[in-house]
Amino acid sequence: MTYRLLYHPLVAEDIEGLPENIKERIRTAIETRLLPDPARAGRPLRQSLIGHRKMRVGDFRVIYRVQGDRIIILKIGHRKDVYAKAGARLDSKRT
Repeated sequence: MTYRLLYHPLVAEDIEGLPENIKERIRTAIETRLLPDPARAGRPLRQSLIGHRKMRVGDFRVIYRVQGDRIIILKIGHRKDVYAKAGARLDSKRT
């Protein structure tokens, strides 16, 4: 199956301040691991992020959801706070 990649509008802000080498690692991981097989690329999340998955890229995480033929990237960030910020992003979308 061919997947379409969609980004939450704020993902551009997520990666804006990252060093170039980290941006490149994340881009490569998305292209080589996530797009070909999103189910194997990441692990399912629980609690407030149920239905989403995470893909590890070093100390960074890509939080995404698969809906049919679409992969929707919700958040990219450092592991220390990416889950809380992704949850806040979902909460703001629900209101």
